[in-house]
Amino acid sequence: MGIVNEVKLILFADYFQFYIQDEKVDGDLSDKWTNEAVCILLAITDGTIGVGTVRNMNVPVNLKIFDSEPPFLTDDEHVIGQINECDIEVSSGKIVIAGCTDYFPEAKRIELENGVYRARIYYGNLDKISEDGLDGEDFYEIHLWKTDKQDGIKIIRSHKKTKWMQ
Repeated sequence: MGIVNEVKLILFADYFQFYIQDEKVDGDLSDKWTNEAVCILLAITDGTIGVGTVRNMNVPVNLKIFDSEPPFLTDDEHVIGQINECDIEVSSGKIVIAGCTDYFPEAKRIELENGVYRARIYYGNLDKISEDGLDGEDFYEIHLWKTDKQDGIKIIRSHKKTKWMQ
């Protein structure tokens, strides 16, 4: 198991979300952000993953691409509040990672071999945001690896009720 690529970004999580999507798909998640999706911080549609955030501001995002399924991150400090897994199919040879309202042609692109990828999304420090929700220590880390099957959404760890949910 090794890291093939790693990208660290600061994304504007307008509407409390950012996207990872195949470059050529529509990526419309407007009807996918159900109450359940908002609660688990994840919405998906063909070729697109919508990652929910706890702030409507710039957030740190770390994307790592692995050559096989990686082990789970260690969490000795108990900062990871949510872990979700889902699938994304890549058919264009590129994925785009962008904030919800970013200008798509200028968004970050990453070349990937076509196929099905599993995504493991870590949501950290969800309860470490300011009262006004503008500042925080929240972070988002996504691990991608190619797989030969689709397993759908799995909630590995569910966040405790935090102040942003109240």
